[in-house]
Amino acid sequence: MGDKSTDELNKILENVRPKEVEKYFDENKGELKDSKDTKKIFYYYFTDTLKEKRISLTELYRAAGVSPSWGGKIVRMERHTTDRDIIIRLCLAGHFNLTETNRALKLYEMSPLYSRNKRDTCIIIAINNRIYDIWKVDDILADNKQELLSKEI
Repeated sequence: MGDKSTDELNKILENVRPKEVEKYFDENKGELKDSKDTKKIFYYYFTDTLKEKRISLTELYRAAGVSPSWGGKIVRMERHTTDRDIIIRLCLAGHFNLTETNRALKLYEMSPLYSRNKRDTCIIIAINNRIYDIWKVDDILADNKQELLSKEI
């Protein structure tokens, strides 16, 4: 993906006319994703972010509480999960900040963390305070009577 934010692209689109769509596509091809590329984009984004943080996939799976074989299939999107908590757990284990976590969720075609949702608020607060240990995040959730992240997989 390119360097332009979604807000920047939306601003450009305010001035694009229907006859200029192809030109917009050409000028912003590095910014756009094709639905068939979603799997690759998630995988590369996720693994590139881990590399920047110097976290191995083995460490990631252990910290997320998932088996390497199953976790690997999820990260490579060979197997799709509809359980948003799994992606959140993987992001926490990868020490993703809020922006990185929300981007990973969006690329996995899941809703980002939402500050108007009590449970998401607890997770956001944990991330913003660099609390990446799932059990510590569970403590915050439990203290606030919210569903835990560490439920059985």
